[in-house]
This record gives sequence, C-alpha cells and structure tokens, in this order.
Amino acid sequence: MNYELMLMGAAIHILVWEKLPEWGTWFNTFLEHLPRPLQALYDQWHCPYCAGFWIALLLHAVTGFWTIPGLANLPAYLGILRDPVAWVLDGLATATLIYTAILSLKAIGLPAMQAHMMKADFMKSVFPDHGQEKQ
Repeated sequence: MNYELMLMGAAIHILVWEKLPEWGTWFNTFLEHLPRPLQALYDQWHCPYCAGFWIALLLHAVTGFWTIPGLANLPAYLGILRDPVAWVLDGLATATLIYTAILSLKAIGLPAMQAHMMKADFMKSVFPDHGQEKQ
C-alpha cells in the first residue's frame, strides 16, 4: 500500500477547506463569484471522504500513483470496465485514508489547542507582564 495519494489528498483538503478560507478575503470573494452550482458543490464537499474521493481520482490521473498498486492489474475478463473499476476502487480506498487522516488530525488538534490555551492562561497568571512590552 502506498500513502502518497493519501498525504497529498489530505494536504489539498486541509488547504482548500480549512486554510484558504482563513487567509484573507480573496478566496471567499473568489467562491462568491463562482456559478451557484459550483458554490453548492464546494459547500457540500466539506466531508473529507466525499472530497477525498474526487481528489484521489484527480491525483491518480495527474500522478499515475496507486494507493493499492494491485488494482492496476485487474483481470482481463472485466474488459473495458477494468480501468474505471480499478480507478474507482483505488479512489474509495484513498478517500478512506484521507478521511482517517483528517479525523485523526482533528482529534489530536483539540487537546493540543486546549493545552496551548491552558499554558497561555497559566503564563498570564504567573507572569502578568509576560508578553507585554515594558514602558
């Protein structure tokens, strides 16, 4: 099993759905100027599994990487369906890994953020002038 597509897909998901909307107003303005169906698609694809599937298909097409390399050699009796079936199955497997990665990062992120905030509060209570410029 290869993890390249999962790592790239998770990075793309984080960038597009979590980070770009926070980096100023340009991205949100761009989204507002998209046609209504594309805006709806963006809103509906916040799910890492759903978006991950389409990201995985796109990345597979661009890179040629497989999450499960054995899917590249499906039996010949599938005929013309062999490649589409292989791509869909690999996309589903990759989407599952992307989903797991995003959920894991969020699960780790909350306690980490709470610990950071608790430390900041502690530092303020012990050192009230900490982080402030002296006059």
